[in-house]
Amino acid sequence: MSRIGKQPVAVPPGVEVQIEGNTVRIKGPKGQLSREFHPDLVIRREENRLCVERPSNNKLHRSLHGLTRTLLNNMVLGVTRGFEKTLELSGVGYRASKQGKKLVLAMGYSHPVEIVPEEGLEIEVPAPTRVVVKGIDKEKVGNLAAEIRRVRPPEPYKGKGIRYEGEKIRRKAGKAGVKGKK
Repeated sequence: MSRIGKQPVAVPPGVEVQIEGNTVRIKGPKGQLSREFHPDLVIRREENRLCVERPSNNKLHRSLHGLTRTLLNNMVLGVTRGFEKTLELSGVGYRASKQGKKLVLAMGYSHPVEIVPEEGLEIEVPAPTRVVVKGIDKEKVGNLAAEIRRVRPPEPYKGKGIRYEGEKIRRKAGKAGVKGKK
């Protein structure tokens, strides 16, 4: 039995859950999310919690059991609290600014890089070297943060680039001086 899959998902007050076949819609104070799950798994609502059951013990059903429960939990957390991911810019002249809804990054290229967030996501720039991505869908927040990081990933020699908050960069030793050459 899946240790994660067998745990019920608590539904806090103020959150509405609609289950239609294998589609689940969750509506809360921050917004509404909808997702279609695998048709073999059974999602039931019991009072103020959601339970996921699998029909058999074969490999596909076992692998989907915990995944489905985690996705449901992320949907409930998203409509109640929301998700955010913070990125840090390090390097001389690297900075971020916001123009309307779009993010403008000056990352040492010949042109500024502009990133427009999709609907339901919001970008904040509390400081020129910090970018915060917020939203209710954990997957979309992570994808936008990865897209921003991809503009200039951190390099291993000086650690310059865009990294997630708290991310450790494995540093490499620089070039060793060569003796005897003129």
